[in-house]
Amino acid sequence: MRYALVTGGSRGLGRAVCIKLAKQGIPVIINYQSNSQAAEEVKQIIEAEGGIAELLQFNVADKEQVDNAIENWETTHPDDYIAILVNNAGIREDNLMIFMQDEQWSNVIDTSLNGFFYVTRRALKGMLSKRFGRIINMASLSGIKGLPGQTNYSAAKAALIGATKALSQEVASRKVTVNAIAPGFISTDMTKGLDEDSLKKLVPMGRFGKPEEVAALVGFLASEDSSYITGEVISINGGLYT
Repeated sequence: MRYALVTGGSRGLGRAVCIKLAKQGIPVIINYQSNSQAAEEVKQIIEAEGGIAELLQFNVADKEQVDNAIENWETTHPDDYIAILVNNAGIREDNLMIFMQDEQWSNVIDTSLNGFFYVTRRALKGMLSKRFGRIINMASLSGIKGLPGQTNYSAAKAALIGATKALSQEVASRKVTVNAIAPGFISTDMTKGLDEDSLKKLVPMGRFGKPEEVAALVGFLASEDSSYITGEVISINGGLYT
C-alpha cells in the first residue's frame, strides 16, 4: 500500500492535511514530536470516518530519530512504502535580527530545513525504487516576500523553495514530483500571536485562510491528477502577494 507521511501532523495545517488525505482513501502516518494527545485525536477522527491512520513519533530535526522511526515502520510494513511525503513540521521564533539569539536562528533552521533534508532523504529510497512519489513541502509567503522579524523563518522557507526546485529535477525521471506550497496568513496555532483584525485588512479577500483550504491543495498535489506538475511553488494567500 502507498502511505502518506505528514510531519507535524498533530495540529494546525498538518492536522487538516492528515484528515484530507485520509478522506481521499490514503493511509496516513501522523508524525508528531511531543503532543501525543493531539496526535491521537487526529487518528481517532480519521478512523471514525473509516480511514487508516498510524502514529509515528520523532523529532524531524534529529537525524537518528528520523532514521530509526522510518526504519522501524518499514520493518513492520514490508509490503508498503511511503509514497507521499508532506514536509509540514515547522516552528516560528520571531525576533528582529539585532535581538535574535543563536538558538532562535538554529531552532527554526533545524526544524524547517534540516528536518526536510533528513526525512526526505530517507523516504526517497522507496519512492525511487517504486517509481512513484509525491513530495510536498510547506513553505511560506515569508520565504517568497520576506517578513520583518522573521529573518530566520524567511531564510528557512526560502531555502526550502530552492531545495524543492533542485530536487524536482533530480527525481522527475522516476515519476516523483516535488512541489512547495506557500501559505499566507492561515488561522492556525502558528498565527495565534498575530493581530488578525489588522492583518486581514491587508488581504484582498479580507480574511485569513482556513487550514482546510491549504489541505485541499495538498490533496490535489498528492493525487495522480498532478503528475505533470513538479518544481512549482504555489501560493495560497488570498491575493496578499502575487
